[in-house]
Amino acid sequence: MDFKSNVPIYLQVIAELKAKMLTGEIRPGDKLPSSRELALTYQINPNTASRIYTELERQGLSYTRRGIGTFVTEDSSVLEYHKDLELKRIIGEFKSSLKALGCMEEDIPRLLEKYK
Repeated sequence: MDFKSNVPIYLQVIAELKAKMLTGEIRPGDKLPSSRELALTYQINPNTASRIYTELERQGLSYTRRGIGTFVTEDSSVLEYHKDLELKRIIGEFKSSLKALGCMEEDIPRLLEKYK
């Protein structure tokens, strides 16, 4: 975590956990660490860890079984939806960066081939 970043820590942790879910490093149905364990791992306040899990659950990426723990959603459509959102974000940033360099959108296939 970059504690000096302008991005709040809880958003950085959410992004990291989400990336692990979308790449399969953390699989559907896997049990996530307890809030206390998450707080220790990321050296964050336990309330921040709870906030992270609340947000992941709000986004449909996790669910909680009272007394058992928090788990990654097993709904593949939710994971696909979030993966699509992340791909759109990455491609949008990529296109913006190329435009800032004076490249046109139709140049993208040629540039990708040239710099692969």
